[in-house]
Amino acid sequence: MPEKKIVAVVGATGAQGGGLVRAICADPNGGFAARALTRNPQSDAARALAALGAEVVAGDVDDPVSLAGAFAGAHAAYCVTFFWDHFSPDKELAQARAMAEAAKQAGVAHAIWSTLEDTRKSVPLDDDRMPTLMGRFKVPHFDAKGEANALFTAAGVPTTFLLTSFYWDNFIHFGMQPKRGADGRLALALPIGDAKLAGIAAEDIGRCAYGVFKRGGPLVGQTIGIAGDQLTGDEMAAVFTRAFGEPVGYQSVPPEVYRSLGFPGAEDLGNMFQFYRDFERDFCAARSVVRSRELNPQLQSFDQWLAANAKRIPRD
Repeated sequence: MPEKKIVAVVGATGAQGGGLVRAICADPNGGFAARALTRNPQSDAARALAALGAEVVAGDVDDPVSLAGAFAGAHAAYCVTFFWDHFSPDKELAQARAMAEAAKQAGVAHAIWSTLEDTRKSVPLDDDRMPTLMGRFKVPHFDAKGEANALFTAAGVPTTFLLTSFYWDNFIHFGMQPKRGADGRLALALPIGDAKLAGIAAEDIGRCAYGVFKRGGPLVGQTIGIAGDQLTGDEMAAVFTRAFGEPVGYQSVPPEVYRSLGFPGAEDLGNMFQFYRDFERDFCAARSVVRSRELNPQLQSFDQWLAANAKRIPRD
């Protein structure tokens, strides 16, 4: 039996990386082996991945030396950052540079960089349609990832750029679920007007990434956008109504109101939703549900995902 190709997975105990490790481990005849990078190999999440058959190693995106060691001998690498851990686009850029350099040093044959649009290409800093944040960003957690694309290209790393979508898991973990108003009725409040929102289950991002690795060389250099569904606020509310067994309405909130809510990251998210709304056609066109399903035959629609996860969503 030929030796399996090792995929070094950054953020293996997180949403995207965990999904990829589980997808690799669930396909024992696929020719790949998962090397799960985590800052704490003794954590419960890391131990759970080891139990599935993953090789768990210490690796920290803030420590280039540990990254170089963790990438050594790998055929491929999945590279991802988590902005909400620190709220610093500059830190994201530094982490992306460290991953690109580690991948180059290790000589990986294929890297995936989990990225997003640099919104400044559509909304320049002097464009007052949305406020400039931190002095040089419009949507910081988008723009830093988009800017970092060039780091992988400049390093000469064979890279596929994976454009992700809105996580439906935000309805479970991020406080974006429908809320109950003074009248006792549930409503989904989002600043997207009547635009369609491209969304995906976090687990499916990892599965799609695995599909990219299985296809290999032909996808190097490509930008591939993934989504499980593209729905308006009213359409999402209708799915919530079916899943919850009670009426759920939709309220379009102005982005400027969302930006003023005061929680950490509110301005960034307000600008993000405005970008979704104002550039709906381009954003959705870049994310093909059909192609996503070709990469990941298990791809879930919003209806399927919500049917399986409705009980995990708070209803306050």
